[in-house]
Amino acid sequence: MAIVTSWMCSMPRYKCHKEVWALKIEGVRPNIPEPQNESDGSWLLVVEAPFAPIKVDAAWIKKHDPVAPGYYVQYEAGYTSFSPVKAFEEGYTRI
Repeated sequence: MAIVTSWMCSMPRYKCHKEVWALKIEGVRPNIPEPQNESDGSWLLVVEAPFAPIKVDAAWIKKHDPVAPGYYVQYEAGYTSFSPVKAFEEGYTRI
């Protein structure tokens, strides 16, 4: 891994200390509404049992580009994000 440096000094390093809520994503698929309705542009994140799929909008999908496996992450302030499985599991421990 390259470390960005500026004439003899490197960038400061940080360690994660946040607590978050997260579910492992097992699949990502378009939300298929009833046959008589058109697609509403939403997607479903299929997550670990026993939790129900999580509905997200197309803008969330475009911004985060989630893939399975990965993690749907919610921060204390309510912000949600996607984290690749390797990065999440190296940075967080279940409590």
